[in-house]
Amino acid sequence: MSLETASQKEYKDPETVIIQDATENVYRPDVDTSSVDGRKLMRRIDWHVVPWLAVLYLLNFLDRGNIGNAKLYHMTDDLHITDKQYLVALTVFFFPYSLFEPPSNLALKKLRPSLWLSFIMLVWGIAMTLHGVVTNYAGLVGLRVLLGLAEAGLYPGIVFYLSCWYRRNELGSRVGVFFSSATIAGAFSGLLAAAIHNMDGVAGKPGWAWIFILEGLVTVICAIASFFILSDFPDTAKFLNETERVWVIRRLQADMKFSAGGEKFKMKYVWQSLADVKTWLAMGIYMGFDGPLFAFSLFTPTIINQLGFQATAANLLSVPVYAWACIMTVVIGFLGDRVKTRAWVNLGLFGSGLVGYIILLCSTNPSLSYFAVYLAASSIYPTIPNSVAWVSSNVEGSYKRSAVLGMAIGWGNLNGAVTSNVYRAVDKPWYRLGHGIVLAYIAIGWICSLALYFHLKRENAARERGERDEIIDGVDNKHAREENGRFESIEAARSEKGDKWSGFRYSL
Repeated sequence: MSLETASQKEYKDPETVIIQDATENVYRPDVDTSSVDGRKLMRRIDWHVVPWLAVLYLLNFLDRGNIGNAKLYHMTDDLHITDKQYLVALTVFFFPYSLFEPPSNLALKKLRPSLWLSFIMLVWGIAMTLHGVVTNYAGLVGLRVLLGLAEAGLYPGIVFYLSCWYRRNELGSRVGVFFSSATIAGAFSGLLAAAIHNMDGVAGKPGWAWIFILEGLVTVICAIASFFILSDFPDTAKFLNETERVWVIRRLQADMKFSAGGEKFKMKYVWQSLADVKTWLAMGIYMGFDGPLFAFSLFTPTIINQLGFQATAANLLSVPVYAWACIMTVVIGFLGDRVKTRAWVNLGLFGSGLVGYIILLCSTNPSLSYFAVYLAASSIYPTIPNSVAWVSSNVEGSYKRSAVLGMAIGWGNLNGAVTSNVYRAVDKPWYRLGHGIVLAYIAIGWICSLALYFHLKRENAARERGERDEIIDGVDNKHAREENGRFESIEAARSEKGDKWSGFRYSL
């Protein structure tokens, strides 16, 4: 059988799992998994993996953005800092937050998720608590740097971790469910801030300080609990027995995640991710939604406040905006898994975001602007799980995937350093400059999504024509080329080349 024939027989549909009959390529062929109830086991995995991750990300997003709520309760006045200094304090968070994401993902793979994620969460919980006792600008800046360093590893770590558990056509819905906690955090932060502010004067501290202290202490408690609650990777997960672990790994490998059974770190995986055009297009996509995300989450209460509503009313009016974003995030997560064409979902979502920010840019009507905020929220938040699932499903090799996700998410988050400065006090109440910059970011995301779609489609077509076929010892294949590599077996080609293997098909 030629390599071309073998590839087409085993992987005709890029998101259809086919269990191979040949035991030579089956993980742990000595283990009989016929007794496993797959549907029941996947439900159990969902309950063990997803809910607690959603709680962790809720706390992550809550702790990152609550400074916007605290500002409405005179934090800047009490610390005697100017509007420019406040923007600097927001900005310095993003440099360690972005730069530490790629190495953090590699550390997560080398260590246990339960150990690494719990540790960084403990550090940021302590940093958040200390925000409540800071007395000057220098202390605030230092704590924002520490917070960015510690929070950096959670989001890319969770995304990579989920990609190690689920098939490509299952990932979007799980990411959507866990990421919906970010929208809940956005809504909850307004309610929580309004409630905690009633502690103003307790123990001689202002209400904004108690926002940081109480939310930070909750994070510290959850960090300690995470060490015992979080499961590790499928091949070592304690809540699965040996047969179930084998079944999960075989299932992932049949979905072209050949590294699911384990992979040793090699520096070449990092270089491969840097040389892959998909990485750079993914960075453009992440830039397109992460820049707007940080601007939206940090300044939504301020924008609503400047439309004529007081601080508490502005915080409360942000609640239904985030509730709507939560609904849309979950719906799009499941829709993306069903339609299996994530590119068009991305283009539609980015397109609606363009409409929302054009309205915000042009409007002088508070009611119309408030409507546009809903449109922006229903674009920015749902785009994230769809893009995360799309990018991670098209990168094979666990270390390469962790590096690509780390770089893409890191670059996207680095743009938060820009967008956290675009809503200046001098531009109120309509913030034309800020809305214009966010609009440009969304346009970049739309263009990069379209470019990635055409790149993947062209590459799949080339592989169907046999232009990427490798020379396999003992296999007669008229399409095989020396430039594509020479390997002793198809399995060796899979392991060595990952998603560059001629039999791998990209999901569009």
